[in-house]
Amino acid sequence: MANTFNLEKNLSNSSVDDRDILLLVQTVRQGIKYPLFVKIASQSPFNLSEWSVFLHLSERTIQRYKKEKKTFDPIHSEKILEVTLLYKRGIEVFGDADNFNAWLEAKNVALGGITPKSLLDTTFGISLLKDELTRIEHGVLA
Repeated sequence: MANTFNLEKNLSNSSVDDRDILLLVQTVRQGIKYPLFVKIASQSPFNLSEWSVFLHLSERTIQRYKKEKKTFDPIHSEKILEVTLLYKRGIEVFGDADNFNAWLEAKNVALGGITPKSLLDTTFGISLLKDELTRIEHGVLA
């Protein structure tokens, strides 16, 4: 696993850059082990129920991953990373987790009156939120 993206180090430090993308791809292909998912989830404001919606897995299935010491499939591993990287980016843009968490929960006019958090279950939604964070960062609102 020496050639994989060091999630614990890179998700808590500086931004992911282009040279890390291939390592991310390799990590996704290998899958995220349940203990690492727990660590990632504990550093986010999202509970198991919300993660199950984002991953399109039942809570019971996620709990079974723990019991059976399973590794998440690549499609779920990728979503875990996408949500985690978006969350990290949001904290950078808003300056702290509390401000970003409040934004995630608030209905947003620029997003058609829905909460940003409701878009975390699809890649298109995550992409839209990344774009919105870039606009906020550059002062281009709604």
